[in-house]
Amino acid sequence: MRGEIETYAGLIRDYAQQNYREMFREAGGALAYPFLTPGSKQYADVLWDWDSWLTDVALRQLLADSGMAEDREQALPYERGCIQNFLQDVKLNGWIPISIPRGGRKPPEDVFAANMHKPCLAQHAAFLVQQDGGDAEWVRDHEGFYALQKFVNCYRNHHRHPCGIYVWQNDGAVGVDNDPCSFDRPPRSCGSIYLNCLMLKELQAISYLGTCLNLGEVAAQYQEDADKLKAAIQEHCWDERDGFFYSVDFNFIDPALQPRRHAGQRRDWPCLIMRIGVWSGFLGLWSGVATQAQAERVVKEHYRNEKTFHAPAGVRTLSRMEKMYNVRGSGGPSSWLGPIWGVSNYLTFRGLLRYGFEADARALAAKTIRLFGRDIERFGGMHEYYQPENGEPILNRGFMNWNLLVLNMIAWLEGRNVVEEF
Repeated sequence: MRGEIETYAGLIRDYAQQNYREMFREAGGALAYPFLTPGSKQYADVLWDWDSWLTDVALRQLLADSGMAEDREQALPYERGCIQNFLQDVKLNGWIPISIPRGGRKPPEDVFAANMHKPCLAQHAAFLVQQDGGDAEWVRDHEGFYALQKFVNCYRNHHRHPCGIYVWQNDGAVGVDNDPCSFDRPPRSCGSIYLNCLMLKELQAISYLGTCLNLGEVAAQYQEDADKLKAAIQEHCWDERDGFFYSVDFNFIDPALQPRRHAGQRRDWPCLIMRIGVWSGFLGLWSGVATQAQAERVVKEHYRNEKTFHAPAGVRTLSRMEKMYNVRGSGGPSSWLGPIWGVSNYLTFRGLLRYGFEADARALAAKTIRLFGRDIERFGGMHEYYQPENGEPILNRGFMNWNLLVLNMIAWLEGRNVVEEF
């Protein structure tokens, strides 16, 4: 790395090292363990699901770069605390909230009609276990592994369509807030590719944890679930016509309610592909669902296409060719209708590397370093999301969170040891 990128990489490292402790929060109230926050005032005292997981992946890179054993020891209770706080909130039926504020959160009346913590909790635990040499006993403690099983089983039993694809219960707090495939749509109608790729890795993660705890038969069952889900994603979410992974639609009339309707020829397909170009199609690479041939089509026909996703600042979160494309700032929902997010750049980067597209990954890493380095240089911090064409920040200065995954990109570019998620 030379010149501008090298300068910005140094600026980012210095900024992260000086400010990362602002994401640390002490135990108190409904949160019995210390934990990590996204690092800006807007999310000041709340534990969030996929935010804390990916923040921790970045934090481990920062701590590895610093080389200070004392810093790593001090951070460990906050890292594990993110998982332990959620596990202590697990209900008998396995439901876990998406976020926990200091004052606690009352569960909905019908937890099976509400979204819950995204399927990344076992992944977070497995990540820490891998990083710490395979020691999973802290996960076993206080029936923590049993709580994880209840959580994963809740997804399996209540969020899964009979065809094997997992569905959102509604459009509340899905992470990619206003993804047109799920936003303002009927309950249980969206088989999100984002959700299913996360779920695949979650099943693999809990299988790994079971193996670490010498629970081989349990591990084998979860691995079997993972294999079945991978096959279902291939069957229902891969579109051979477009060469991309899409979410699918389950919004059909129940034939049991109208038994005479179309009695001469029933519908025999479980879902319809929603051919809406959303960045989460690239998670088919990140999660390992894609075959090599499919990955090549995704990269050549979609990732590199400047008319759709490929932008000077990174990966557009919605294809520019979609009629819903919109980069105006919004909160509640946050906008995923085109703006550049650090997390979508990073996860796409990881998928590119997984399938051997190193030149594309190198270019995306450089774009991301330039995006955040320029932001820190001009405004003294990072923002939540950005304009795709010129990288101008749109809102929420002080947001660190998964933006710090740029450190993992920098480490890869520099040929150093890279911390990777499970």
